[in-house]
Amino acid sequence: MDFLNYQNGKLFAHGHAIADIAKQYGTPLYVYSQNYIETQWIEFDNALKRRKHLICYAIKANSNLAILNALVKLGSGFDIVSQGELERTLKAGADPKKIVFSGVAKSTTEIERALDVGIKCFNVESEAELYRIQDVAKRLNKVAPISLRINPDVDAKTHPYISTGLRENKFGISHQLGLDVYKKAAKLSHIEICGIDCHIGSQLTELSPFLDAADRILSLVDELKSAGITIKHIDFGGGLGVCYDDEVPPKSSDLVNALLKKLTHYPDIEILFEPGRSIVANSGILITKVEYIKHQDDNHFAIVDAGMNDLIRPALYEAWMRILPAEQAGPDKPSYRYNVVGPICESSDVLGKERELAAQQDDLLVVCSAGAYGFSMASNYNSHPRPAEVMVDDNTHRLIRQRETFDMLWQGEII
Repeated sequence: MDFLNYQNGKLFAHGHAIADIAKQYGTPLYVYSQNYIETQWIEFDNALKRRKHLICYAIKANSNLAILNALVKLGSGFDIVSQGELERTLKAGADPKKIVFSGVAKSTTEIERALDVGIKCFNVESEAELYRIQDVAKRLNKVAPISLRINPDVDAKTHPYISTGLRENKFGISHQLGLDVYKKAAKLSHIEICGIDCHIGSQLTELSPFLDAADRILSLVDELKSAGITIKHIDFGGGLGVCYDDEVPPKSSDLVNALLKKLTHYPDIEILFEPGRSIVANSGILITKVEYIKHQDDNHFAIVDAGMNDLIRPALYEAWMRILPAEQAGPDKPSYRYNVVGPICESSDVLGKERELAAQQDDLLVVCSAGAYGFSMASNYNSHPRPAEVMVDDNTHRLIRQRETFDMLWQGEII
């Protein structure tokens, strides 16, 4: 997160003091670096410049319209998993022909809408879904472009909640059944086989799972060719990890170069990737204010105004995220190993455990690496309005989502 740095003891983001940003927009507050987001996407795109390709940002990581629009301007495609995400990408100005539709439970209405706007491809995750898409396309007199999401049964070596490529996971079609389902798809009147898709998990920090999955996918591509089925694109999904603490994940160029070596004999196949976390995670921070300090026996608590409703990753799968003070403490301030906890009435409402801080009431803390799966997973639990979101660059900062009001909490409810 090179856009964050201390100047005379105060934390700045792109030359803007965190304290000043918080004073203007309030807390809790999400702040994103547009420069960082654009740089990450461009690096991924440049690594593939030798091949026909498409980078489809996985918008579940962070779906704010300002972020999507910035990526649209770079030429990005998008990976979506719901009609809501489809409508978001269209609102942001996306080209439907650059949208791939993943997800295990596509409804009839979602399929109709995607066919109506003309998306690039459905990533089909079950045989039953294939037949539903055929039925909808036939009724609408359209041809549905599809790829099958193949589950290669590869261990992504990540947290079980974000692993998707093992046979016990709900995602995709078993590698062993892939050829048979493709043959069935080839016989359907309103289905066009375009590609093959694979996504094995999230926050991968080594290349071997990607390469193992690629070997299985390419083996299936060869089998399909022998069966007379031509694959136009391979979608290698996303999942590239980022640094939250001391991880050293591969660069996007490392991943691309390793995979391209395996694709030497497939020069005409278009390559797709679906990065999400690697584009936005380290673009974002969550600013929160210390409401109270509480010392209890050997336990020390910094009770802040942001909770698991704002940032659920630590509570959901024990994610570790760096926490920094907005102002470095002087030597006269006592330091303790604090549990940084929020206002939610759950014992799991912990943003960070055992963090060495010299925190005091009304201080500002910054939770780092919060750009992915932060706001996009936020909720109104305990009837808390969701935070505002702000975009910063070298010259400006601007509001990209208003803070919710209390009236918004019960909008649509009826007494």
